[in-house]
Formats: sequence, structure tokens, C-alpha cells
Amino acid sequence: MSPKRTPLYEAHRRAGADFTDFGGWEMPVSFGSIREEHRAVREGVGLFDVSHMGQLAVDGPGAETLLHRLTPSDVRGLEPGEAQYSCVLRPDGVMLDDIVVYDHPSESGYVVVPNAGHDEELYGRLREYADRWSLDVTLGNRTTETGMIAVQGPDAVERIDEEADGQIDGLDPFSLVDTSIGDVECLAARTGYTGEDGVEILFPGEDATAIDRLFDDVQRCGLGARDTLRLEAGLLLSGQDFDPEDEPHDPFEADIGFVVDFDDEDFVGRSALEQVRDDGVDERIVGLRLEERAIARHGYEICDDGDPVGRVTSGTMSPTLGIPIALGYVDAEFASSGTGLSVSVRDRSVDATVVGTPFLESCGE
Repeated sequence: MSPKRTPLYEAHRRAGADFTDFGGWEMPVSFGSIREEHRAVREGVGLFDVSHMGQLAVDGPGAETLLHRLTPSDVRGLEPGEAQYSCVLRPDGVMLDDIVVYDHPSESGYVVVPNAGHDEELYGRLREYADRWSLDVTLGNRTTETGMIAVQGPDAVERIDEEADGQIDGLDPFSLVDTSIGDVECLAARTGYTGEDGVEILFPGEDATAIDRLFDDVQRCGLGARDTLRLEAGLLLSGQDFDPEDEPHDPFEADIGFVVDFDDEDFVGRSALEQVRDDGVDERIVGLRLEERAIARHGYEICDDGDPVGRVTSGTMSPTLGIPIALGYVDAEFASSGTGLSVSVRDRSVDATVVGTPFLESCGE
């Protein structure tokens, strides 16, 4: 099956993008230089096409209950115009995907954004549990008909405000508003995946050209820079830093236990997570700073005195810090910051130190 194309595909092609298949979508990796795109976001502003992310509409009298019971978070605490980072679990507590739930600011219902290639799976799961629990819910998968861009960087909000009919600058983090950008009606949320301030904008796919032209002066960025930016910020990548088949983990092992709320009613996976809370985790994801100029790739062994104690899930040479960094799971006894370990890189042992994340804070000057 041929990969899908976002509404901005032709604009990317004309801009000279190099493409790759990502989550079933033909997406730009870069437009020339990953480092330049990375620097644009850290120092100014850059624009990402994130239309490959899922966009699911969840509405009806049972919508709140469905999302509240299918995630470990307090969805019922959301107010219109607020967003929440969460995840979807199996009954054994293993994460299927991490998501963002948007409580629509002016209409009833929610917009749920899963990762690329997970929209049909999550749609089916929502339908399955709505029927199982006899909830009156209306579902819609709008992924292929919706465009989404992320404008990120210290100058991002100011640049959006030049085009928006309403000040985005007044939005709190993880909040959203209906607004016009140019002549296009959009949802604008102060969210992102780069460690910088910024805005993610949802709009009808048919208006992609109009949106694109408004920001033709902004540096286009591809998946390459998106990955180095999110890794410097210590953010997880679904399917790589956790995966229900290849890298199964619960939120506590993945260091996002803050999404779990035990104060309210039952949710899928609750019993399993209560057990983890009470017993502690066997392993935990950590940040690693390599002490030599070597890249820790996905799957490389993490060792203590030559004995394997974990494995790398993500690694890169940090463009901002100029040092190699990585994320990986290690046995819980080795997860404290400052612990000295090593990574097996192409049959040689490279010294590494456990550090906190975001790397920009723990490893910056």
C-alpha cells in the first residue's frame, strides 16, 4: 500500500524536501540541513507539518466518561479550551500510545490526537469500549481531511499573532482557542513536541495552501529536526521509546507517571498500575550522556562493568549541546542521576552517565 500524503505534500515537494515513510505517511525528513532546521527552532521559529498525527472527534453524552475511563488521567477535570497529555493502556498497564486530549473551546466534545499511524487503532478501541460500556458516543476519524502544523520556537507565538484574529500570546500552555488565521478558521493550541514555546494549528485540509502561504517566510522543518529537538527535551517517541510489542512499558517505567490519577473511578489498566505503584518498577527510562563522541543507537546494550543492565531506545548527537545523548531503560538500581555506566557502540564500550531530562537543563551550561 502506498503511503498517505498530507495536504501540504506538494508544497514540501516544491520546497525540495527529502521524504520518508513514517507511520504510513510520506513525510519530509529535511529540507536541506537538519542542523539548520534544528537551530531555527531553538533560536527563532520553525514550521513542521504534523498532519500525519491522528485527529479523532469524540462527542455525545458519553464522551467524557469514555475518555476518562480509557485513559489514566482526570479527563473530567478539563474545561473547554484546555488540553491534556495522557496515554491509552492495555488492561495489564502497558502503554499502547501517548495522546493529547483537547476539550473543544466552543463546541461540545473532544479532539483526540494519537501518534502517526495509530488513528484507526484508537478509533476502533474507542468504538469497542463505547459499545461495551453502553455509552452514547459519536466518533469521527478526521485524520485524512484535517491539516495540522506546529509552529515552534521562541519567536513562534509572535509570528502566529501576526496572522491570527486574536492574541495567541494570552493562551496558557496546554490551552486552545478558535481563531482565524488569515481567512481560515482554525483551532490553535499552545502545545508542541520540541521543548520550545509554540502553537499547533488544526485546519481543514482543503485550506492547506492558504495556510502554507501565510508562513512562507518561516523555516520548514522535517522529521529529522523534530527528532533531535524532542530528544534534547527528553520527550518520548511512540513506537521507539515504548511499544506494546517490542518495548512494552507502563507509564511509571516510561517516567510519565504524572499522567496517572488514582483519585477517581476505575480506568483500564488501573489494577496493574496500582501494583506497580505499590511494588515499584523493575526498570526505568533514563537520560544518558555519553562521555565520548559516539552515537548510541536504538537497541545498543547499556552495561555496568560489562554486564548488560538495559538498552538504548533513542540516541543522537545533540545539535544544541554538542554532545551525544540518549534515552534508554536500565534496571531500577542503576536509574539514579550520576550513575556511571557504559554503552556498547559497535563492539566497543563507551562510558556514559545517567542524567536528568530535559537534557537542555541537565547538560547545559
